[in-house]
Amino acid sequence: MTDDGIPSDRRADLWVGGARRPPSGGSYASVVDPSTGQPLGEVAVGNFDDARAAVEAAESVREAWGETAGHRRAAILYALSTRLRADRETMARLIAREVGKPLVDARVEAERAASVFEFAADTIRQLTGETFPADAYAHPPGNERRILFTLRDPVGVVVAIGPFNFPLNLLSHKVAPALAAGNPVVAKPTSAAPFTALRLAEHAHAAGLPPGVLNVVLGPGGAVGNALVEHPMTRFITFTGSTEVGKGIAERAGRHAKRVLLELGGVDPLLVLEDAPLDVVVPAAIRGAFAYAGQVCTASKRILVHESVAERFTAAFADAAKKLKVGPALEETTQVGPVIDGAALERLDGFVEDARSKSASVVTGGARLADRGGGFYYSPTVLDHVPATARLSHEEPFGPVVPVFRFATDDEAIRLANGTPYGLQAAVYTNDLRRAFRLAKRLRAGGVHLNDPTNLRWDALPFGGVKESGIGREGLRSAMEEMTDVKLVSVNFA
Repeated sequence: MTDDGIPSDRRADLWVGGARRPPSGGSYASVVDPSTGQPLGEVAVGNFDDARAAVEAAESVREAWGETAGHRRAAILYALSTRLRADRETMARLIAREVGKPLVDARVEAERAASVFEFAADTIRQLTGETFPADAYAHPPGNERRILFTLRDPVGVVVAIGPFNFPLNLLSHKVAPALAAGNPVVAKPTSAAPFTALRLAEHAHAAGLPPGVLNVVLGPGGAVGNALVEHPMTRFITFTGSTEVGKGIAERAGRHAKRVLLELGGVDPLLVLEDAPLDVVVPAAIRGAFAYAGQVCTASKRILVHESVAERFTAAFADAAKKLKVGPALEETTQVGPVIDGAALERLDGFVEDARSKSASVVTGGARLADRGGGFYYSPTVLDHVPATARLSHEEPFGPVVPVFRFATDDEAIRLANGTPYGLQAAVYTNDLRRAFRLAKRLRAGGVHLNDPTNLRWDALPFGGVKESGIGREGLRSAMEEMTDVKLVSVNFA
């Protein structure tokens, strides 16, 4: 391992049975730094055989890990948390280099990931069953002489499929609760950030996790991901990514009666009412819209502003966007880094051109930045007078492109906010909390933040979406409950 966290051979291999392993097909692809467009190393291109080997390694220890005492599982997770926290700077720099996340934000992600394993260890003590008063039920006869209670059993081999935008923390949100609940894991992280995932696996091994309990397979979703979902020995699929891919996973898993936990896309609305203080709202909206170049599932992707303050808000919002420091992820002063790759740039061009062609005006930005040394940079962009027919009104750009919409009444604001297939998070800014509570009740979203932007998350608390934004809830206890089977036990003491 080099000082920068990348193996000396610059190759990200698979991690199966507690050790590095080259892909069975011998194929590797480039890992590219989005800040420079230059290669960092190579990532293994796994295949069906690699996926099968990882599942078999996990299945071979399923029973032993499930029977490992909770206090022992907790001790290993605490040790892993300690190792991650001590290694925070190297992990943060890996994240910054692999996915272009500004270093100041990557440090926060590394710290949060350490906390996730700590929270998971804490939650082992809370994952309890229930007792029931048997004599409250007339049938079956003899309940006066019975005790009823439930236990929670590990569900089995968990497949954890992570995204590029939080390559450590969101993968940890899948791995940590699965391990804490007694399940072995086969992780398929993004191939954009393989070195981050492998370093996590190595830390887990060094913390005392038995070989085979955590395995990492890298490769394309069509070959590796589908093989993991459909393998007869996997029982639970947890995925963060696009709605289109998530639907395909749910369909494949459903054919084999497997449970899923899906955190999918969104076009999260931020509502600005006429009494909201713009000196507070504008900086918050900037954070919500442009953090990590807008490549966040909970980013404020649509700004809905009352028509009486729309002109003032849009001018101030665009002016603040112009002042954001765009630059390489490893520069300490960078506020907006690159997007993940060239395909993302093309997608953003398409969204902006579509809006322009339908009468929207570009207030600031609206173009690639070609003077940043070969990286994948897009200017922070604000569009106004965006019509309902524009793709930005109902599709997720996943980049630093933000449309402003106007409304006249609360009913119109709710219609705009709820008028998409998605429902991940929403935000409302107002000084009238009674009005805010009424709007919060009407918003169709998994989370509603009053006087805070949409991109807030508490790692230990329930998190997820409604409609096409997901199925189930992450957050340590919620995820652990999803990843266990409830078993009713009756005792006749007659």
